[in-house]
Amino acid sequence: QVQVVESGGGLVQAGGSLRLSCAASGSIFSINAMGWYRQAPGKQRELVATITSGGSTNYLDSVKGRFTISRDNNKNTVYLQMNSLKPEDTAVYYCNADVSRHGYQAIINRYWGQGTQVTVSS
Repeated sequence: QVQVVESGGGLVQAGGSLRLSCAASGSIFSINAMGWYRQAPGKQRELVATITSGGSTNYLDSVKGRFTISRDNNKNTVYLQMNSLKPEDTAVYYCNADVSRHGYQAIINRYWGQGTQVTVSS
C-alpha cells in the first residue's frame, strides 16, 4: 500500500505565502513524477505544478513566477512554495505521486492525497 499525505494549508491574506508539503510512504520502489493540483468550488480540478524525478518542472501559467515546486527524493516528499498569493488561488490543493511498488516495479500507479485547503483573503 502507498499513502500520500498533504500538509501546510491554511488561511492567509492576499500577498502572503504558504508552503505545502506532501509525503508518500509505504511499499515504494520508486517515484516518477509528483505534482500538485487544485480545485476551487464549482470548478474543475486543474494542474498547478509537476516535477519529475530528475527535477524538471511544469507550471500552470497563472502561478508562474509565484509558485515553486521542489522535491526531496530521499524523503519521497514534494513541496509547493506559494508566494504573492491571490484570492483566486483559493482552493483545495491535492498532491499526487506516480509510484512503482516493490514487487510490481513495471507498473506505475498514481496515488492521490486527501487534499489541503488554502484560503486567501482579500
